[in-house]
Amino acid sequence: MRIQFIDAYSRLDSPIHRWPAWLKLAVAGAGMGCLIALPFSGWPFWIVWASLLIAGFGMAKIPAGFVLRRLILFEPLVFGVALLAWFQPHGGWIFLTLMAKSTLCLLTMIWLSNTTPFSHLLRILQRCRVPTLLVTTLALMYRYLFVLVDETDRMRQARASRTFRQRKRQDWKSLAAIIGVLFVRTTERAERIYAAMCARGWK
Repeated sequence: MRIQFIDAYSRLDSPIHRWPAWLKLAVAGAGMGCLIALPFSGWPFWIVWASLLIAGFGMAKIPAGFVLRRLILFEPLVFGVALLAWFQPHGGWIFLTLMAKSTLCLLTMIWLSNTTPFSHLLRILQRCRVPTLLVTTLALMYRYLFVLVDETDRMRQARASRTFRQRKRQDWKSLAAIIGVLFVRTTERAERIYAAMCARGWK
């Protein structure tokens, strides 16, 4: 099982990793709150926060290549959301503002998730009296993301072993087929898991 595709560096030993989980969560939350609240004129804070993030990644010994790959993976979503503002009045400034803020928030979450094990964050949420159902849902989602990634890898390998000619059009068709089958299998798995949990008295 690929156990390190989300928080590969969350259990390293560094000064940042030794911070209490509540402190890291508070720092990340305060930083993102300021990013969201400040208008475009607050761009100096963006520069300061970006510098702090770079220093934080360095102190946590998280490789720059890993951070860039994670950023590139999620940046199209950020771009798509920010692009909606392009057609509004003064859309150019709004687009740049949303891109900058969203990218910095995304980097903050990458920093937090790779310096704090997810189980520690769940404990903090429990102590903050977050509803138990929400905490349980987050725990199950985190756990079964790894199962879905493994399932996807097996399906891709099986498809590749049956494909003798590599064409871009064929690759897109194969990907679409994998996504469709994965959706069906995910739904069926969720129903089986829910039935098993109910049989054991979970509500």
